Amino acid sequence: MSIPILDVLLNVAYLFSAVSYYVRDILVLRALAVGASAVGLSYFFLRDGDPAIAPIAWLSLFVLINASRIVGLWLERRRVSMTEEERELHEVVFKNFSPVEFMKLLRIGEWRRAAPETVIAEQGEVLEDVKLISNGEVAILKDGVEIDRSRDGALIGEMSFISGGPATATVRCLRPTRYLAWKKEELRGLLQRNPTMDVAMTTVFSRDLTQKLAER
Repeated sequence: MSIPILDVLLNVAYLFSAVSYYVRDILVLRALAVGASAVGLSYFFLRDGDPAIAPIAWLSLFVLINASRIVGLWLERRRVSMTEEERELHEVVFKNFSPVEFMKLLRIGEWRRAAPETVIAEQGEVLEDVKLISNGEVAILKDGVEIDRSRDGALIGEMSFISGGPATATVRCLRPTRYLAWKKEELRGLLQRNPTMDVAMTTVFSRDLTQKLAER
């Protein structure tokens, strides 16, 4: 038994909408929204009876809005230039940030290097910054006992940043380590001025904590 073309179109529109809730990239999300609206327009044009003016008008508006934002996002991304290291960080750790938001985050950060045995966080002390390991390996020590190790992409000091308390563990470099550091007050100010970045950073913190708990 053949499936009516209108039923196919309606289900394709629903599928595009459902997938858009899953994707993280805002550009892909808007492209899916355009696809869902375009398929919806086809449905209302092809069905029997008089054209449904209101749905057609609203769906056309949705297509125009999302199409204009797609062009804007594409042009925005073309203007952003990243190094290979920065691009990897963006794709792996900060994928919830738009390229422009990510560059704002990089601008207030400071790249640093630490030799083996360097302590970059001391248990019980108030940390001045939040660190992200770009390349290297560190030992996590609690009361002098190693409880874990962290490598590329791991955050150091995020719990202190969230709670405002001192470091809950000591972090010592095991090999030459390159990391990115943000002064806590500068980072907090940037996130307060940019609510979407605040939400994205909360996701980064949550993902990092979940990964650490899973590895222990």
